[in-house]
Amino acid sequence: MTLFDTRDREVAGHPQILIRRADLGRPADADALLLVIDAYARDPMGDGRPLTAETRACLIPALRQVPNAIIFLAVEPTVLARSGSSMSGPCGDPDTSVRAVGAAVCFVGFSTFRARGLINVHDLAVVPSWRGRGVGTLLLAAVEALARKRGYCKVNLEVRRDNPARQLYRRLGFGAAVSGAQAGSEPVQYLFLEKRLD
Repeated sequence: MTLFDTRDREVAGHPQILIRRADLGRPADADALLLVIDAYARDPMGDGRPLTAETRACLIPALRQVPNAIIFLAVEPTVLARSGSSMSGPCGDPDTSVRAVGAAVCFVGFSTFRARGLINVHDLAVVPSWRGRGVGTLLLAAVEALARKRGYCKVNLEVRRDNPARQLYRRLGFGAAVSGAQAGSEPVQYLFLEKRLD
């Protein structure tokens, strides 16, 4: 498992939050991710309703089949103290649940204009009781660190116009995707559009 060390960062009064790559082959990590994503789905900035039983049953097996998926979990420090491990993050033995307080579900993409890889942050979710405490910042730092380590050209994400998380993204250097780098030209902003098929 990849570990992003946050000991030198303060998270709202906690000396550390561990950000690590999820192993969806471990039931504890799979369950933790489902809980975080379900909390996000219930939020008005998500879908405003819980995950369906069908989605809950299919999500982890489907994600495990996506070769370019990268998933980070933010693990609560009290869990790590009880387990006696700075790497695993489980409560007690490996078969018990992981107390994740956030997750970043990402996919590797490719920029044809830059001929290099990129990471698209598809979901950045923090459970409601941990919002505003720096967990999202740490998750995005882990994603950026991995992108830099791999030599990727950028990290993409999308956000609703009315989502308060936009302030976090701007503070961390995310801005509108633009084109028009030629001298004297006005930048053209891109919009994220969707067509739902369900």
